[in-house]
Amino acid sequence: MPSLPRLSGVHPILYAFYGPDGRLDPAALDRQVDVCLAAGCDGIALLGLVTEVFRLSTEERLDLVGWAATRIAGRVPLMATVAETTVHGQLDFITEAKRRGADWVVLQPPPVKGVAEREILRFLGAVADRSPLPVGVQNNPLNMEVSVSNESLLALHRNHPNIRFMKAEGPAVSVGAFAREASKTCDVFAGHGGIEWPTNLRSGCQGLIPAPELVDAQVALWRLWSAGETERAEALHRAILPVVVFMSRSLPLLIAYGKRLMALRMGWPEVHPRLPEVAVTPFGQEELARFHALLGPLSSEPGAKLAPALRALAGFD
Repeated sequence: MPSLPRLSGVHPILYAFYGPDGRLDPAALDRQVDVCLAAGCDGIALLGLVTEVFRLSTEERLDLVGWAATRIAGRVPLMATVAETTVHGQLDFITEAKRRGADWVVLQPPPVKGVAEREILRFLGAVADRSPLPVGVQNNPLNMEVSVSNESLLALHRNHPNIRFMKAEGPAVSVGAFAREASKTCDVFAGHGGIEWPTNLRSGCQGLIPAPELVDAQVALWRLWSAGETERAEALHRAILPVVVFMSRSLPLLIAYGKRLMALRMGWPEVHPRLPEVAVTPFGQEELARFHALLGPLSSEPGAKLAPALRALAGFD
C-alpha cells in the first residue's frame, strides 16, 4: 500500500439531522461541517453510532458521504464507517463511498452474535485486503454487541497492512497497553466522547473521534497537549468533563441530548427525531441550557475563542 500521513488530532463524527418530513437535512450537515472546520478539527467522520447508522438506508449513508465531501472540499480527511453485514456488501459500499469523496473507511465487527472471534477477524481482514481505501477498525465492547480482544486487534493490524488506524474504546486501563503497542506502527484513537482523553493520550493514543458538540474545546485541549502544556489541557478537560459524562451514560441519551446541544451551539432552529427516540425531559432541557451557557455558540468563522466561562474554568484568563 502507498504511504500515507499519520492521522492524529480531533475527528468529530457528525450527527444525522432530519427535516420535518423525516428525510435527512443536507443544510444541517453543511452547518456541522462548517463549525467543525472553523474550530480547527483535523478530520471529519460519519456513519458511526453517533450518526444513527442503524436508522439509515444504504443510499442515505452514501448521500451523507457525498454531501460531507462536497462541503469539506478536501480541507481535511473524511472517514466513513461501513455498516454492511457481508464482505461483498462492505466492498461495494467502500467503492461507492470512495467515488463520492471518502478518504478512509472504518470497519466494525459484524453484528452477528455467536460467531467465533477467528471468523470475525477473517471477515475484517478480507475487507481490509481488498478495500480501495485505507482502513481503520473500531472495537467498542461497551456499546457494540460484538467485539474482539486487544491481542486479536494487534494481530489483525500485523497481518493486514491496509489497516492503518484503530479506534480503541473501553476503560483506559484496559486499552492502555494495546494503545502503547499499536501506536508504534498504527494510529490509535480514543472514543467515548473523550471521557478519559488525557489518560488515553498518556497511553499512546494520537487523537479522538468524538461526537461534535464539544469540538472547539477538544481541539483546544489537543493543541495544548501537543504543545506540551499538559496542565492546561488537563484543566480544560476537567471543565468539560461534566458535559462528557452527561452525554456518555448511554448511546440513546447521547443521540437525543447531544444532538440538541449541538443544535443549540450551532444555532440550528429545531431537531426533528427519527423515531423511536428517548424522551427529552424538561429537566434534561434545563441541563442543556446550562451546558450551552458554559460552552457558548459554535462559530463558523475560523479563529473563534472558547466561551469566557469555559476559558475561566480552564485557566486561560
